[in-house]
Amino acid sequence: MQKALIIRTLGMLLIIFSAALLPPLAIALVNRDGESTHFGLSLLISLLLGLALWVPTLKHHRALRTRDGFVIVSMLWLVMSLLGSLPFIFGLGMDLSASVFESVSAFTTTGATVIVGLDSLPRSILFYRQEMQWLGGIGVVVSAIALLPMLGVGGMQLYKAETPGPMKDDKLTPRIAHTARALWKLYLTITLVCALLYWVGGMEPLDALAHSFSTVSTGGFSTHDSSLAYFDSLFIEAVATVFMLIGGINFGVHFVAWRYRSARPYWESVEVRAFLGILLAAILLVALILDLSGTKPGLGQSLRYATFTVASVITSTGFGIDDFSVWPTLLPALLIFISFIGGCAGSTAGGIKVVRLVVLSNQVRMELQRLIHPSQVRSLKLGRQNVHPRTIEAVWAFFGVYLAVFALLMLLLMGQGIDQITAFSAVATCMNNLGPGLGDVASNFTGVSDTAKWLFSAGMLLGRLEIFTVLVLFTPGFWRD
Repeated sequence: MQKALIIRTLGMLLIIFSAALLPPLAIALVNRDGESTHFGLSLLISLLLGLALWVPTLKHHRALRTRDGFVIVSMLWLVMSLLGSLPFIFGLGMDLSASVFESVSAFTTTGATVIVGLDSLPRSILFYRQEMQWLGGIGVVVSAIALLPMLGVGGMQLYKAETPGPMKDDKLTPRIAHTARALWKLYLTITLVCALLYWVGGMEPLDALAHSFSTVSTGGFSTHDSSLAYFDSLFIEAVATVFMLIGGINFGVHFVAWRYRSARPYWESVEVRAFLGILLAAILLVALILDLSGTKPGLGQSLRYATFTVASVITSTGFGIDDFSVWPTLLPALLIFISFIGGCAGSTAGGIKVVRLVVLSNQVRMELQRLIHPSQVRSLKLGRQNVHPRTIEAVWAFFGVYLAVFALLMLLLMGQGIDQITAFSAVATCMNNLGPGLGDVASNFTGVSDTAKWLFSAGMLLGRLEIFTVLVLFTPGFWRD
């Protein structure tokens, strides 16, 4: 373990992170909302901590190893969440557990909140919450990798630990720095287009930019308590739906489509086809139930609410134009289960990821065929490509560990006196990085205990880093040289 190099890299990343406090600081100064001192102090603390880690280790220039990458990623998200809570503590007077919960929720693009009265908050605080989600969406580490080569540090190990999905060795370009820059440019372009369309739809410029941050990142924070229902605009809902789905699709596929100016890569991707197929089926089912139950007036309104809500849930965004927790029959539970599916690997969405479910379903189908034809020898394929047995093992291992962690967190929460429905939906919404739940957490997490907030924060971090990135640090073999 190269401790000095880990400290040096972590220090550089914290210095870069401190720059994220400049935009809300500028907004606070322009609006004179009283938050400039709080953001300035938070920036100073982050910058000084980064310098304190970086300066003493300037002479260490060795290449990062895979184990170093896992330590840096986990430590960065932990420290970043703690530092990200400072403006909430200084500005809003929130306690530590609530502030860290809000910060973790933002960086992990979960969208769960303990804050009420958003409409009356200072503009700088509102923008800051949205900006954190945007940074979390692309991955602060992946974004920073584009800058690390000029500072003398390689980045493949960080990219490998940060990027969601089972196929972590894939790269879009031959060098990781080029990959990170390509992703960053694509992410920024999509965000600006989304902001422009929101502005055309009637949002104020700052609202448009802030909501584009939380839409493309599939984060779901809003500047209003009623979320996008505040605008009551079919155009804005349509824009949000399109860009939530863009955020939920593998950015590697976006990159290839962008490079070759063709939509063909989307159709050629087995995962994207499966994602869109699940989405369409879920929309039709939810719309049919809404219509037959008379919850919404007519099939057109049922389709409107079903399309937006299903897109928001499956991409783990969490935007709302209606409270689905009070929808009839099986719909609330169905939507929570849909959140387990999540988006595509390599997207900003949470959940188990569609590609894993495709692999698992193909494996189940093969096992059924073996019962009929025991002597048949076939390899599992994803489209036209054979899936390596190591990848299949990793998928099953992830699925098993996910269920074990889910059950443990749910039992711990029930031990805190939380009812079964609230505990189940809260763990689901945190680990899947969704946001809204059922029961006592249908609208916000204000009423839960401090202990529960810490457990939820742990669940959000585990979900965002896909569990293994964190759990590997607790294995004895990881720390042996």
